[in-house]
Amino acid sequence: MVRAGLFRLDPEVAHHLSLSVLRLAERVGLLRLAYPADELVAPVEVLGLRFPNRIGLAAGMDKAGDTIDGFGRLGFGSLEIGTFTPRAQPGNPKPRLFRLVEHEAIINRMGFNNAGIGAGVANARRVKSFDGVLGFNIGKNKDTPNDAAAADYLECLRQAYPVADYIAVNLSSPNTPGLRELQGPEACARLLETLKREQETLAATHGKRVPLLFKVAPDLDESHIRELSAVFVAGGLDGLIATNTTLDRDLVAGHLRAAEAGGLSGRPEFAKSTAVLQAFASHLGGRIPIIGVGGISSLEDARAKLRAGATLVQVYTAFIYQGPGLIRQLARELA
Repeated sequence: MVRAGLFRLDPEVAHHLSLSVLRLAERVGLLRLAYPADELVAPVEVLGLRFPNRIGLAAGMDKAGDTIDGFGRLGFGSLEIGTFTPRAQPGNPKPRLFRLVEHEAIINRMGFNNAGIGAGVANARRVKSFDGVLGFNIGKNKDTPNDAAAADYLECLRQAYPVADYIAVNLSSPNTPGLRELQGPEACARLLETLKREQETLAATHGKRVPLLFKVAPDLDESHIRELSAVFVAGGLDGLIATNTTLDRDLVAGHLRAAEAGGLSGRPEFAKSTAVLQAFASHLGGRIPIIGVGGISSLEDARAKLRAGATLVQVYTAFIYQGPGLIRQLARELA
């Protein structure tokens, strides 16, 4: 009934309304009564961190990091907030979010709309009840040219480092012009070297080591995956997130919204995303842990990601369509 009502609204309006209601329900204690968490704890050690369970919320849902306690009550063992850029930016013109209900899919071209990394850090410092793993997803501002992108990532890394459990570098959103060019092996190697050097400096300053992960696109061929895998191993990358949204529209051919610009997520992306995950796992050979995300909409999907080489999984679109029940099922069954 709730979903039916929300789906009558513009998708972006429904999103903000849902998060507002979730925050309110957390503040007044309703979530604590409705969603007891004890049964969902089955710890797993990854990246030197203790994850309460294998299920995470992918970046893009809590862009501001202002609903962390609310999402934590629903059963997620980890939350990835953002994407954050150094400076606030409005993102792309509206409308920029579209439901493909028949496919249990979404197309978005949000464009890193956010209030800036400083606001995200401030929100994270206000967390009261969430005791899972908190990741920060970081990117570059739209008007920052690629040859200056490292400075944007460094600024976000420095600000997020004291409060983040891990930091995910977003190289793969299709909605910031030219961003995916940073996935080229040479550009990626240079950026990784720069960020790893800063990671060591920050670890000495703050007395803790925050893992650094890269998030890649599903629209990569075998040779590109092989080259990037070599870069990641040589550069000492701590973890990989596979994958972001896809530009492939063959997966939803014939749909009224298929021609909308942006990244496609949800059920149609599952096979493509999982194939890329498996290819990376094959080349990495267990040397770098992988978080699997892209099209998970059932327990079998989550298990398939783990069989393909993931250690943890994240959910986004299916949560919108199926609600908290899916998260709790996954957390229990994957325990």
